[in-house]
Amino acid sequence: MDESPSQLVSEIGTELARLARPNKDFLVKSLRQAATALSQIEQPSSSVASKKMEVMKKLETAIKPLSKSIIKHGLLRHSDKDVKLLVAICVSEIFRILAPEPPFEDRFLRDVFKLILSMFAELGDTTSPYFSRRVKILETVARCKCSVIMLDIDCNDLVIEMFNIFFSVVRENHQRSLINDIMSIMTHILNEEASKPLSDVILRNLVKEGTAASPAASTLAVSIIESCAEKLEPFICGFLTSCSLDRDAVESELKEFYHEILFKVFQCAPQMLLAVIPNLAQELVTDQVDVRIKAVNLIGKLFALPDHHVAQKYRNLFIEFKNRFSDKSVEVRLSALQCAKACYMANPSGKESSQLLSALEGRFLDFDERVRTLAVVVVCDLARFNPKSIPPELISKAAERLRDKKVSVRKKALQKLMEVYQDYCNKCSEGYLNIGNHFEQIPCKILMLCYDKDCKEFRSQNMELILAEDLFPIHLSVEDRTRHWIHFFSLFTPLHVKALNSILSQKRRLQTEMQSFLVLRKKQKDNSSEEMQKRIKNSFLKMSASFPDPLKAEECFHKLNQMKDNNIFSALEQLLVESTFGNAKKMRDKFLKMIGDKHPHFEFLQLLSSKCSFNVFSSEHVRCILDQLSSNIYGYGNLEASSAKLLLAFINIFPSLLRGSEEQFRMLLEEKHPIKDLLIEVLAKAAPHISVEFSEFYPFLERVCLEGTRTQSKHAVSAIASLITSSEHFVFSKLCKELVDSLHRGWNTPTILQSLGCIAQHSVTSFEAQYGEIRSYIVERIFQVEQSDDLTAFDGTSECCHSCKLKICGLKTLVRSFLPHRGSHVNLQIDELLHILLNLLQRGDAFDGIISWYVPKRNLIFSVVILVTISCLLRRWDLHVSPKILCLTILMARDSYSSVRRKFLNKTHKLLKEHAIPSRYACAFPLAAFDCCKDLQDASSKYMEEFIKEYSIEARNHQTSAVQGGSLTDCPAYIVVFLIHILAHDSGFPAEDCQDEQVYADFVSPLFWVVRALVNSNIVNGDMDIVNDAVLYLLSIFRAIKRAEDAIDATRTPKLQILAEIGISSVNALNYNGISTSRAPGLILLPSSLYRICSDKKSNEFPVDENFIKRVIQSLKSQFSMVVSCLPKRGKKCQEDGIQSGDAKYNTLNLATHDQAMLLGIEATEMQGPSSQDINLGHRQRCAASKSAGLHIEVCKNNVPMSSKSTKEKQMSSSCDSATIKPSLSQSHESEALIGKRIKLLSPVDKCFYSGTVVGFNPCNKTHKISYDGGDVELLCLDSESWETICDDSPEDKEMTLADESNAFHSSDCDLVGCSSLGGQRETVNAFGDCASTQSKNFANKENEKFCNGMTSFPDKGKKGQKKGHKIFLEKSASEVVNVKGDAFVRRTRRRKV
Repeated sequence: MDESPSQLVSEIGTELARLARPNKDFLVKSLRQAATALSQIEQPSSSVASKKMEVMKKLETAIKPLSKSIIKHGLLRHSDKDVKLLVAICVSEIFRILAPEPPFEDRFLRDVFKLILSMFAELGDTTSPYFSRRVKILETVARCKCSVIMLDIDCNDLVIEMFNIFFSVVRENHQRSLINDIMSIMTHILNEEASKPLSDVILRNLVKEGTAASPAASTLAVSIIESCAEKLEPFICGFLTSCSLDRDAVESELKEFYHEILFKVFQCAPQMLLAVIPNLAQELVTDQVDVRIKAVNLIGKLFALPDHHVAQKYRNLFIEFKNRFSDKSVEVRLSALQCAKACYMANPSGKESSQLLSALEGRFLDFDERVRTLAVVVVCDLARFNPKSIPPELISKAAERLRDKKVSVRKKALQKLMEVYQDYCNKCSEGYLNIGNHFEQIPCKILMLCYDKDCKEFRSQNMELILAEDLFPIHLSVEDRTRHWIHFFSLFTPLHVKALNSILSQKRRLQTEMQSFLVLRKKQKDNSSEEMQKRIKNSFLKMSASFPDPLKAEECFHKLNQMKDNNIFSALEQLLVESTFGNAKKMRDKFLKMIGDKHPHFEFLQLLSSKCSFNVFSSEHVRCILDQLSSNIYGYGNLEASSAKLLLAFINIFPSLLRGSEEQFRMLLEEKHPIKDLLIEVLAKAAPHISVEFSEFYPFLERVCLEGTRTQSKHAVSAIASLITSSEHFVFSKLCKELVDSLHRGWNTPTILQSLGCIAQHSVTSFEAQYGEIRSYIVERIFQVEQSDDLTAFDGTSECCHSCKLKICGLKTLVRSFLPHRGSHVNLQIDELLHILLNLLQRGDAFDGIISWYVPKRNLIFSVVILVTISCLLRRWDLHVSPKILCLTILMARDSYSSVRRKFLNKTHKLLKEHAIPSRYACAFPLAAFDCCKDLQDASSKYMEEFIKEYSIEARNHQTSAVQGGSLTDCPAYIVVFLIHILAHDSGFPAEDCQDEQVYADFVSPLFWVVRALVNSNIVNGDMDIVNDAVLYLLSIFRAIKRAEDAIDATRTPKLQILAEIGISSVNALNYNGISTSRAPGLILLPSSLYRICSDKKSNEFPVDENFIKRVIQSLKSQFSMVVSCLPKRGKKCQEDGIQSGDAKYNTLNLATHDQAMLLGIEATEMQGPSSQDINLGHRQRCAASKSAGLHIEVCKNNVPMSSKSTKEKQMSSSCDSATIKPSLSQSHESEALIGKRIKLLSPVDKCFYSGTVVGFNPCNKTHKISYDGGDVELLCLDSESWETICDDSPEDKEMTLADESNAFHSSDCDLVGCSSLGGQRETVNAFGDCASTQSKNFANKENEKFCNGMTSFPDKGKKGQKKGHKIFLEKSASEVVNVKGDAFVRRTRRRKV
């Protein structure tokens, strides 16, 4: 039979008494047992006094040995904290049991109370593991009222000390029960014997708010005064009266705070302050800030007192008080906020409190960050104090400060909101609160800090730690954590999901890399090669990216690798594989205890162990979700879907977390759930990482493929692909055949088609074996079926009819057959599918016996299907997409239904942002910019701005990168090449005889709109270099198009020229005349499938006069209300600097390799108008067609034909004949032979020749040392320079000003004319070769260059051509490039001075 608690206490006391000097362990063990036993003993409850007395004597007898042992061994003054704590617990329990009689003699009671007071002094440490026990001691002392014994034994000093301790340890975050216990003890003392020293202690703490003590101390003092008003009134009123009459005569230091004392004492003795209150209004408006602050503090709390109705009695005072929230002094506003907090906490349900909350809400947007911070702190403290009464919108407004412009405000808001959320979680766990959305918004707002780029504390590396360690209370169970995860995940937007995925992905990458490092470390013992060290170093670099300070983390990783303690690495390895939350936490605590906080790298290992642990989400969370779904705790609503989505989000990153729950998950799949599609997707993600038998899941998955929804069947096929092994691929063949049989039977046709399409992506061979039968069914049984539904029932937003849906499903199946996963090769021909798509885009024409299925009014779903279909095909089959499909696709931006246009624009923007489609599809934005719907206009402008900004920066990065992968086709300006072609083929193009400028202006407004956007510096954050580039590119492109011919329909060439001229005039009309075009690209690459070289010179005759174009531009300018800022006109110095820095960028001719896309290159000439005034092109130029590019050029010695003999033309001819430009010095002896020779070199800065003497040659780097006539010396590689030898009597020593381009040649005579100097002779060439730019790393840029791969044929004119000096050799694989004016040259960079 078990011993009773009293017997156990007696035995423990007796055993302690027998020992002379018990050791600590024995003491701790014995006292712990005694404390437990004492807590189980209750005072007798018998109503018979004699029986009660008898029981009390027995208890006293049982406890007496323990009491004596405590005194005997001096345990009241023991130095060990654990022993002192247990002794204090036992003493407090003894007081409780034997109350009201003291259990010790009077001579020992002082030490007893000193011990108890030492426990009270530690109550401020709420994070201490002993905190709850100290609270228990406090509770017991308060309950038994033993503190009054100190008055009986004349320990008044201990009473004062106890009061001081209570005021010093009380905290805002203390539970109300703890504060109530302190109140109880102090109240009993004061009710028993109040004194002036005690009142001074109370008043001193009453006014310590904002200085040494916490606000809780002041609140405690207020509560004490309220509870003991009658006892304290003589002392307090006497002090306040003395201060009012003659403050200088008062000796107490409290006289300096009498204003605050008046304010707080009002709740105790309001009749004493009635005469003072009317004068407070004057103090609120006085010029003295400190007086206003004190008045605000007083009146604020005064209004908060319940049942006094001060605000109603003194309305003007209350209005003036509220005005202090917007006082000009920050300190006054801060004081007002503090008062609002105190008012609300004192009387949260009062009418004035709600008005003060409104005033408090207005301070969230205060211009001073301290006020905003304090507003957040106050609201969070109020929410923790009484979460039920805080308005939800106030919590939301406080959470908005996480987006404050000041980092300090954001940090404080994060800290306080997490405290609120932790208290909220604890209260929900305790049943005090129900889960509410306004509190669950806090984690959502915190997660959005991942997008904050200003503060490193908010990066995903730190946000992971917040989710793992700070968001939830430490001891909150996994079940409660999961409940909260589900609720706030239901509030997630795509941005929240993206942020969460970023955090989880980063954590996963570190764990994976850490596992790899541990494997490498084991191998390193046997093989410490340089390659191994390099791999380990690379691993450290990757892992350090997951830490707040990557550089410091990388250094710590290197030091970690040098450690010899294998226990550390073993512990980390175990943490990486332990997927349960509880075990992982225990293992981590054990690991940190093992290394100790004195370890030099403790902080790093603490952080590393956290990141290696499954502390954000674990397999226990997964089981909780599955349990809740199985029990249908949330019903079939939003939270159930949130549960499944949450499960999918984590399984997508950590698929192994489903391990161990396979059977429960399988049973859940078998149930009829609305979220079955999500569960199947979870299975598809986790299948390769869990232990399941394929046969257990296949029957269910097969049934889903046949009978489920389209979404379910898609994921089911993915799950099958994930579950099967290499030896089970026959399953797809069998399933595919069964699906085809079901297709013929007409069972659930949409789902069957979806399943077949997905199988085509996972198992190409299985699908292709049945392709003929599938294709025949889709064409004959779906496409060629008459439309039977009522067509009049559809509009732009309606759903498809059943037959339309079937045809869409059939189309998707055919498309998927050309988009296999895992890079599988497709043996099918795509031409037929593209033929189908082309006819669909042509709005319903019947083709090849296939009846058009979509209604005359194109519906939204159908349009989106076409867009998604084409965008998917573009990723793999862009070379096969014809210009007509491109044009028709982009013209969907002008669909007759706004819902179609809106969906098309959104999808295009998304795909362009992901670089999933070529940049030319951005032409949709200017076409939609003049939509009748204002929201579509705004969307087009927004999307175009984002496109220009992002792609401009990327194009510049490509062009300036070490790997020269950039080209003109990368630039946003290049989309006008496609936009002009689309407009030229538009059926709405004005008639040939149209002379109405407004008609033209309306039609070409998309072109003007996009030009204006491209040259708007505000879009690119004022980067004028980007704007300058755009201007140069636009002018070059437009002039190149003017010289080109429509490759599809030559009759539309005049329309191209009209649009190009309007484009040139648009640029000039925007006042960008001050930009020098000397940096313009010498060669423009145009798609050969859209443009070709003009075969007829007459086509160059401009069809519209310039005056008409000017009127069109004027009409366009008046149509656009937005004022476009002008480019600043730069001076000579600025201009030269720009040219020098951009030489290599703008003037390097990129020559493509033979596998590049076919592009037609047309030289941009005829720099007409005001912008041509800055152009000087009469100098020697390097020919674009060099031997290094592999071009075949036949040189002719004929002179360049000229149609004019102007002075500048003669000057150019003279300069060309005066000397020989040496493009190459291949032999060393030729280079050395130049020593002592005089040469002149072309400067890329000012386009002038400078004379000098070759004074040396270095054969190692093939550089010559040039001594200029002006005294400068320079090292140059003449192979990459434009230079000429000169005679001693040559007059070329002077600088040669280059002739203006516009006067050098007439456009009609230089279509196929180029100027080059090779081998010391003047030659005329027309070169065709590989001049497409190097392939871009970026998919969309690659696709721009690949767009037109058809090669334009140019006839070989044989002898006739040779007589004219234009014999052409063209490799079959080469792109087509035409050097129209012969100035596609490479300008050298800034010279090196020595």
